[in-house]
Amino acid sequence: MSETTSRGNKKKYDGYKSFQYLEPGVDFKEYKLSKENDRVEPYIYEVTADEEEKVQKILEEDLMISMHEHTFILPEDLNEFFEFRRQGRDSTGYEALSQSGLDVIFENFMDGTAMVTSQAGWKWSDVIHDLGIRFSDIAHQDMVIKAERISDLYRAKEEGKIAFVGALESATMIENELDRLDVLYGFGIRTMGVVYSEANQLGSGLREPSDGGLTVFGKQAVQRMNKLGITVDVSHASDKTSLDTIEVSDKPVTINHSGARALWDSRRLKPDDVLKACAEKGGVIGIEAAPHTTITKNNPVHNIESFMEHFEYVANYAGIDHVAFGPDTLFGDHVGIHDLLSGALSIKSAHGKNSFPKVDYVKGLENPAECFPNIVRWLVKKGYSREDIQKVTGGNIMRVLKETWVK
Repeated sequence: MSETTSRGNKKKYDGYKSFQYLEPGVDFKEYKLSKENDRVEPYIYEVTADEEEKVQKILEEDLMISMHEHTFILPEDLNEFFEFRRQGRDSTGYEALSQSGLDVIFENFMDGTAMVTSQAGWKWSDVIHDLGIRFSDIAHQDMVIKAERISDLYRAKEEGKIAFVGALESATMIENELDRLDVLYGFGIRTMGVVYSEANQLGSGLREPSDGGLTVFGKQAVQRMNKLGITVDVSHASDKTSLDTIEVSDKPVTINHSGARALWDSRRLKPDDVLKACAEKGGVIGIEAAPHTTITKNNPVHNIESFMEHFEYVANYAGIDHVAFGPDTLFGDHVGIHDLLSGALSIKSAHGKNSFPKVDYVKGLENPAECFPNIVRWLVKKGYSREDIQKVTGGNIMRVLKETWVK
């Protein structure tokens, strides 16, 4: 990664690689992993020298928070993916993250593809295994810290480290057991989606042909999450389930990785009434960058421009105080893994009948290390004020966490 992209807010990284405390081939099976940096041609959003100085100052001084990422590294050969997942051991892209400009990352793991005992994902034992393995690795290094309270987020910034917020995209694994939410909180989970794209005990996902909304058990689960201090998310929920959840929750609800359906007719994106309800409850909407999500009629080729078109729509419609960024990226061939898992992760059904040019990667937003420097460059280039940039790159999220987490 070039000096230009890595200068601002570079972290104190000592060269640690995941599981280096174990012996490959003895303690675990080793796979050749994708490159963390420069897997594709690096892209730096074009700004002037004066604008770049402003960008670097913002990255250095202000709190940079990504609401949604998967910081693990895919195997280079995706034909090995299912075997790789059955091993239940994901490596984290520490080196690249040290140059990402990020202070706080909502780490969403990969539990829709947790396949240690099942090919369906979301099984309780597999999720617990996944969380334990990743947090064990994190505990053996010094750059990333496990964040459980607001003070941990500020501490990470002050110490030149990165705070990982434990996040899950669905509550499917709790089945009908409310106390499992307490267990997950104890493991470090601080934000959770009520449902992934397929329906579960809590409600309907965006994939379902009929939308039954939040169930009675779902209401109980939302109330328990409120009491525990788990931020409730509805990114993958159906429209009615999203609205029901926002209404039932005593606290603000997030949509931590999505966009505006008004710009692109996809069930993966949220209609105006859901965006409005989220904002009116005090919540925040994080803009998604996973391949072929936040595209628009003006920018059908997915890149940073189409992504930021969704940002501006939500900022103008819901208000600048209710928008942030949840790029939802990873290290490796994101388009390739979507192709491989199009059925399992409901990717194809979310697109519906829409046709669009397929990209090999999202230019400017290819992985968790590339996103925020380019997002800040775009905002500076377009003349956004320092105050508004502070809000959308971290301040709005912090407001919600202060209202939803244990003090």
